Amino acid sequence: MAEPGALPEALLAHVTGQRWFASKARVPTNLRVVDSAVPAAGLAVSLVEVGYGPGTHETYQLVLGGAGAPRDALADPALAAELVRLIREGGAVAGAEGTLEFRPAGEIGEPGPGRPVGTEQSNSSVVFGEELILKVFRRLEPGVNPELELLRFLGERGFPHVAPLLGSYQYTGRPVEATLGVLQRFVAGGADGFELALDELGSDPDRFLGRLRRLGEVTGALHSALASDAADPGFCPEEPSAESLALLTADVDEQIERLFSELPPLDALAPIAGRGEDVRALLGQLTHVGAAGKVIRCHGDLHLQQTLCAGDDWVLIDFEGEPARPLHERRHKRSPLRDVAGMLRSFAYAASASALLRGVEAPEGWEESARGEFLAGYLETVEPTLLPPGQAGIERLLSVFELEKAVYELRYELNNRPDWVPIPVAGIVRLLDAP
Repeated sequence: MAEPGALPEALLAHVTGQRWFASKARVPTNLRVVDSAVPAAGLAVSLVEVGYGPGTHETYQLVLGGAGAPRDALADPALAAELVRLIREGGAVAGAEGTLEFRPAGEIGEPGPGRPVGTEQSNSSVVFGEELILKVFRRLEPGVNPELELLRFLGERGFPHVAPLLGSYQYTGRPVEATLGVLQRFVAGGADGFELALDELGSDPDRFLGRLRRLGEVTGALHSALASDAADPGFCPEEPSAESLALLTADVDEQIERLFSELPPLDALAPIAGRGEDVRALLGQLTHVGAAGKVIRCHGDLHLQQTLCAGDDWVLIDFEGEPARPLHERRHKRSPLRDVAGMLRSFAYAASASALLRGVEAPEGWEESARGEFLAGYLETVEPTLLPPGQAGIERLLSVFELEKAVYELRYELNNRPDWVPIPVAGIVRLLDAP
């Protein structure tokens, strides 16, 4: 394995060729191994810095197996299972600059046959049998990952709608102190919420609508649980500062101004072409929300793909927050309505994706019905003091977060999926035309 301080070209090519490599639009200048440990025979955990110029770098975790050319150990089920066994046994393994710490948090059986989960973004996951799932974080930042922090908090309070935390491993040392991975109980038979929506839009649209009130209840129960400990400074609900909403709307206003000044001449953009000032004016009107409820720790990136439907109930997954945001921002307390807005936007995506991906048009009014069912369940369940008083205040603040989300979506789709641009455009028009 590469020694700390080395500049291996093969490792740089390996890292930049992975789906989880975050900066594909940038040209790296070098890679430096800052520490490496061998916790089991044939298995090395390395921390590497990818440099982009003076003072600019990103830190990644590599889990490598074998000798010679770099080989991802998580693609080898036998090597990946060694990480599970290390977590089960607990203990520490020293590297040159720091220490790997393995910590069990529940009863862990012998890992069954392993299979990598194909959808990698900022992490890599391996499922073992039908019992365990190991998530390994790739791009590292200093601090506790929100996934570990929130799962631990919810588990200690018996919240039933998450996959239980069974253990974790982290790195402690001079280069960085960071969460490296978490081990959870696997939700056998759990159906991805977004895929289930598409399936049932094609077969029985009302059946999926019938599931959404319960999803709203689970989301409300999540926020209530996360706000349940007034003695824990990391989780106790707080009054938002006078500046917080102003800072949020200033950031959204800047995004709107920049985005609308750069809109390309696409037919799909015609409904909002030249309406940048209208959107900014709408944001200005929405800022007068009065009391804004409380800010709490939230999921941070809630949408249908962060849910699993198991039987007739729901499990919420992936508590990392938005990977594009710095980790310290992902740990900020926010209005729970920001999570709600993400889920409401997800219903718009499901309705449109049904036509784009499956050739099936959603029934007229399906998105509005989905929103209504989810919100009814949510508002019946969530601790009411977390929200602005009165329905008008809730709707106004929710619109701020929906507008923020739709503007973000528009920029993303313009850069990545031009065929999907009509989805955020319709969301912006809906907000502009609302009474």
